[in-house]
Amino acid sequence: MSQLNEHIIELQEKLQTLLKAYRQVQKENQRLETELNSMKQLQASNNAALSVLEQKLVAARMSTGNWDPEEKLKLQKKIDTYLKEIDKCLALLHA
Repeated sequence: MSQLNEHIIELQEKLQTLLKAYRQVQKENQRLETELNSMKQLQASNNAALSVLEQKLVAARMSTGNWDPEEKLKLQKKIDTYLKEIDKCLALLHA
């Protein structure tokens, strides 16, 4: 009977150790999730700032007339795409 009690006590100690480790892992997981959300917000903020800066760069290049032919072609294609989408919207409105 004494040996059985020792095994039970040993199992309880191991269980307590396991539960303690589990709680620590849960806390670490929560901390990492919080950090991930923070990083996602920072990335979104940086992407928005980058977009604004890219628009300013395009505006600056437009005002100086200093265009790279490839960039000019890209911008023209983008504008054409926007115009096609606008035409489709207008067609849907008139339909």
